[in-house]
Amino acid sequence: MVSRLSERQARRKRRDGVRGAGRVLVAAYAILALAALGRSTVQILGSFATAPLAYTLSAVSAVIYLVATIALAQGERARTLAWGAVVIEFIGIVTVGLISSLAPELFPKDTVWSHFGQGYGYVPAILPVLGMAWLESSKHAPSNRSQGAVTS
Repeated sequence: MVSRLSERQARRKRRDGVRGAGRVLVAAYAILALAALGRSTVQILGSFATAPLAYTLSAVSAVIYLVATIALAQGERARTLAWGAVVIEFIGIVTVGLISSLAPELFPKDTVWSHFGQGYGYVPAILPVLGMAWLESSKHAPSNRSQGAVTS
C-alpha cells in the first residue's frame, strides 16, 4: 500500500514538471533563448555576409537554448534531452569562447557565446553549469519496486 502511494506520488511529480529553483532556471533559459533568437535574426537579416560563421552560431545557440528551455520545463519526461542540450551548450560556450578569445579574427562580430558570453554578462557561461547542477541534484530516487521491495 505504502509503495503504491509513493509510486503514484513519483508519477505525479514527474508529470507536474519543475518547481522552485527549476522554474527560475527555465525562465533564465527562456529569456536567453529569446535574446539569442532576436540577436541572430537581426544579424542574419541585416548583415549576414559580414560574419556568416558568427551569425550562424548565434542562431544555433538560440535553437539550443530553446530546446533546453522546453526540455527543462518538461521535468523527468525530457531529462535526457535536457542533459543533451545543456552539455552541447557547455561545449559550445567553451569552444566559441576560447576561439573568439585566442583568434578574434575568426569572429569579426560577436555571437552570444563570443568571449564566454561577455556581451550577456557571462550568463551564457554560467547557465550550463547551473543547468547541469540542477539536473544532477533533481534526480529522483529509484522507486521501491526497482530496488526489489515487495509491493502489495
